[in-house]
Amino acid sequence: QVKLVESGGGPEQAGGSLRLSCAASGYTFSTGCMGWFRRVTGKEREFVASMDTNGFTRYGDFMQGRFTISHDSAKNEQYLQMSNLQPEDTGVYYCAARPWGPGPNRYCSGGYLEERGNWGQGTQVTVSS
Repeated sequence: QVKLVESGGGPEQAGGSLRLSCAASGYTFSTGCMGWFRRVTGKEREFVASMDTNGFTRYGDFMQGRFTISHDSAKNEQYLQMSNLQPEDTGVYYCAARPWGPGPNRYCSGGYLEERGNWGQGTQVTVSS
């Protein structure tokens, strides 16, 4: 059974930084697509970032270079480094992962993760001005 557990959320001042972590059990991140989503106040869940097994990354349009996704294969963890946080970044952040299927598709994206991904329970990030 796949289990993803996020950590690292919490309160932060505007302009500050946080690093979210996601640990996996029953799953190896390097076997597929991994990423982060968030649900901020008043909005639907939105794509934050993804990374494939070659290290190719994609980011949501709102990132403006402030967030960075990374992965430690030895620890089997993925991370989201967030900098210059703003109050509008306040919300619950979710880790997601999905293995590659049997076909040749290796396109890692938010859509791929949302379709049949595994999800963590989320970690709250609260940014105050």
